[in-house]
Amino acid sequence: MQRILSKCSNIGKLTMLVGVLLLIPLFTLPFYPDELEYAIYFLVPAFGSVLLGAVICLFSQKSGNMRMEDVVHRGNLTVLFAWLYGFLAGAMPFYLSGQLTLVQSLFEAVSGWTTTGLSVMDVTITPQIFLFHRSFMQFCGGLGFVMVMIVFIQGKQAMNLYSAEGHPDKIMPNLRETVRAIFIVYIVCLVLGTIAYVLCGMPVFDSILHTMGALSTGGFSNRVDSIGAYHSIAIEAVSIVLMIIGTTNFAVLLLFVRRKFRQAFRSGEMRFLSALLAVFVPLTALSLMFKLYISFGEGIRQALFNIVSALSTTGYSTMSYQGWPAFAMGVMILMMLIGGGIGSTAGGLKLSRVLIMLKSAWHNVRGKTAPEHEISTPYYYRAQGKTLITESLVKSTASFVTCYLIIFLTGSLLLTFTADASLTDAMFEFASSLGTVGLSIGITGTTTNDATLIVEMLGMFLGRLEIFIVLTGFYSFFHLLFGRKRKSK
Repeated sequence: MQRILSKCSNIGKLTMLVGVLLLIPLFTLPFYPDELEYAIYFLVPAFGSVLLGAVICLFSQKSGNMRMEDVVHRGNLTVLFAWLYGFLAGAMPFYLSGQLTLVQSLFEAVSGWTTTGLSVMDVTITPQIFLFHRSFMQFCGGLGFVMVMIVFIQGKQAMNLYSAEGHPDKIMPNLRETVRAIFIVYIVCLVLGTIAYVLCGMPVFDSILHTMGALSTGGFSNRVDSIGAYHSIAIEAVSIVLMIIGTTNFAVLLLFVRRKFRQAFRSGEMRFLSALLAVFVPLTALSLMFKLYISFGEGIRQALFNIVSALSTTGYSTMSYQGWPAFAMGVMILMMLIGGGIGSTAGGLKLSRVLIMLKSAWHNVRGKTAPEHEISTPYYYRAQGKTLITESLVKSTASFVTCYLIIFLTGSLLLTFTADASLTDAMFEFASSLGTVGLSIGITGTTTNDATLIVEMLGMFLGRLEIFIVLTGFYSFFHLLFGRKRKSK
């Protein structure tokens, strides 16, 4: 372990950052002074993390003469450690205070940091400081540990860490400006979203939590019935706007901020998102109308909100899904699998990957019927402009989609065993876990067994860090631990 720590200087910085983030919920105490007794449960893991981070920094070495291969491995390992340590540290306040068991505490922390939103807490009796803590984990988890760190710390490995955490675009001329631009947009949207909720009649504390949940596409709510508890079309409309902002690629968001609307709407992801909503919202509304005996207008309202919630992988809801027809449930599972924008806080396969696979499939079908002399290359539009769909891009996308679907099917089957659920319910719940959505059919709750929670935690972890990042992180761990020893033999 000393060998690993000596090679990972940024691990110490990220560990200290986690400690600092654990102190933020203490700012709720002036508003809820009767919860002062819970402060110690945040102070202990916070100062413990800062101390541990300082020790790691003390024993770590600088990366001055490292080979590029070791720099990459170090970046992968740092990202993996940051997330795993964040899960553990984030769980400590729940566990030390006796709010939850150890497995439940880890589940709540994993669900928070990965912006999933599945919960085992009874929000009707949970103190406000813990409700804020889990929502704040979602808010930071949406940006990512590395993204938050780069706002304050600039190191030589910053770009490698940024890429290793799964961020595909460097939007501004340099990395720090990119991260600051994203951070500023995020904070401004947090303020404006909170104000909008308050103006629509939502209490201030609720407004802050729900805005953090919507922007991070996390979905934690301090109400049992989520957004449906407010029975307000205005609040639902604000939520839809915030969820779409959260699921939109950061690069596209900056185009909107710069008023480059034509370029933003030309993005393949934005067009694909619009097409999915245009097709599936009315179809789902019809399904709900005939099954639940509601008006078409009410069906549109319910379908629009819940499909946006599933597609954006947020997880807010306006009604229970227990009585939904099979068609509507199938649409929700499909939306959760597709997910949001590839450079956003959303989970799922991501819109661009699904779009690439569809365009590639159509190109292959069209190629079999086109004249032999006709040559064409498929393409799609990103925020940066027209992008060709090359053979290597298709292969990498197809491999990710294949792994994702294998994990989805495996996890769904495991839930049928651990939760004694039907296949449809298990597929819904695990699609929600793997896609970091947070919607539940009723499997996940305060009485859910540990085996089911562990399966869902694995799904959330793989979904947030997109499978290959986790695999390369563990590979880098064994490479740095044993790689040089093998070479010396």
